[in-house]
Amino acid sequence: MEGHRPRTGREGGMRRWGLTAWVLAIAGFAALHAWHLRADFPNGSPWMMDWAKYTDEGWYGNAAARAHLFGNWYLAGDFNPAVIVPVWPFAEWLLYFFTGVSVQAARGLAVGCFFASLVLCYLLLRRSVPRSHSADEDLSAGIPRWAALLGVTLAVTSPYVYSFSRLAILEPLQTTLLLATLNVAVRLPRMKRPVLMSVGIGLLYAVMVLTKTTAAFLMPAVAWAVLMPLWGQRKQAIKCALAVALSAMLVYGAWLAMVVRLGLMPDYKYFLVVSHFTLPDGYTWPLAAFWWSFHGLLWIDQNSFPLGLVPLAGALVLGAVLMRRAEWSKKLWRDPVFGAALLGVAGMVMFMTVQDHPQPRYILAASFLIFCVVAMGANALVAQGGWTRRARWCVIAVAGGATVVQAAKTIEYATHPEYTWVNAAEKLTQYIDAHPNGKRELVSVSGDDITLMTHLPTICDEISFDDLGEKVGREQPGWYASWNGIDPVILAELHTHESLEQVASFPALDDPDRNVLVLFKLHPLADGQERDEDGPGMTAPLPGDKIDVPVE
Repeated sequence: MEGHRPRTGREGGMRRWGLTAWVLAIAGFAALHAWHLRADFPNGSPWMMDWAKYTDEGWYGNAAARAHLFGNWYLAGDFNPAVIVPVWPFAEWLLYFFTGVSVQAARGLAVGCFFASLVLCYLLLRRSVPRSHSADEDLSAGIPRWAALLGVTLAVTSPYVYSFSRLAILEPLQTTLLLATLNVAVRLPRMKRPVLMSVGIGLLYAVMVLTKTTAAFLMPAVAWAVLMPLWGQRKQAIKCALAVALSAMLVYGAWLAMVVRLGLMPDYKYFLVVSHFTLPDGYTWPLAAFWWSFHGLLWIDQNSFPLGLVPLAGALVLGAVLMRRAEWSKKLWRDPVFGAALLGVAGMVMFMTVQDHPQPRYILAASFLIFCVVAMGANALVAQGGWTRRARWCVIAVAGGATVVQAAKTIEYATHPEYTWVNAAEKLTQYIDAHPNGKRELVSVSGDDITLMTHLPTICDEISFDDLGEKVGREQPGWYASWNGIDPVILAELHTHESLEQVASFPALDDPDRNVLVLFKLHPLADGQERDEDGPGMTAPLPGDKIDVPVE
């Protein structure tokens, strides 16, 4: 078997220098993620259509920003996601005591999660535990250092990961918590008190669900990582599984009880309603949705296709399924991380299928799992002879080629920052301050993002617990901003209390449907009168409006 020939002192020194250089390169690419934190999500990227880059940073952290800026985390009738996913806004709230409210601080927190994910990814690959407990196996050993570094390298050089790990959204923290949970789970056989540690796994999983509800689809991955290392100890496995389930349910149940006691259950239910998209009629849509979601995994390495890491991981998995008797395949299936990674990826594809609304950001956690599959597959082939030895070189060559292409794109993104979005938000706020118009408050789907960037008070027009017309009548904001045009439904709701005057526009971002932020003054109707939003012509410009952008 390869790798057993004694090394000379010179060879050992060269190997140490090579590993040191490799680690330094990883550190350099990791540092790129923390550079230019005010910059746009990369313009011209394959993921330009993702909504997160102009809404989610503000939406999911609005409680933290409101608490520090305006003294109250909760805005009645508005979108209050902290009721159901409180972990991320709580972390931001703590951070803002030291940094103040800023988009750089929020994104820095996300990048910190990314750094932690890199370390956890390495530890997971190095210390994964084989399922079999035969005497000749070292249960403390994972895959070799070079293979673990390969997995980390794929993550740190990925332009996909670079783009989404720098946004202050829920996915970076979800990824960190998933990798932390799997790290603890695969180590249970070596722990003195595995049942007690299983309680900790349940707590971590509950925190993961309270970070992002899609973590419910990651439960099979966590269960596999808990049960498979303990397969030879059935009673212990059952005890640990029960400890995980009960502790997770206890923590999540306690949170729900507090939500009910505080009278926030309507916000909780509303979050679930607005997060569920209208599904098509008929019986065939799940197949189309599944294909759309499964094919969406290619977003992870679209820049390096056909040197694709996703197809490479798929080929490794298919080979491991078809050749289960081969030694390299047995090596993979004995590793609980391999099965957990496959179930994690499948869980996220299933979520996007059920939702019928795949967005690139949803698969950030899955991307780390796919990189783990590639690293474990490459390692499993290394010690084999015959055709598998040639396959080993093919896997390493494809992974190396993809890494070079991906790294070049990541460097391009990092060294060519643009600031169109934050500049547009600042210019919009400056215009409002220079042209007072009633209450200094903005209605916009991107309002929470603008609050994060400029501290302007805002309310959301797209996701609102109350009818927008009622909320506008109650809050009486002075301004409205939309992207490129106006939704006729939104216009009808605004028309119940206001007329609109288009006054300015600010170019931002790169999505052709949302690359101009348009600002309107809101003028209350005379004598506080109200109009019926279902009345004739309410979805089109009315006398008294000045609207030049399309209503569509």
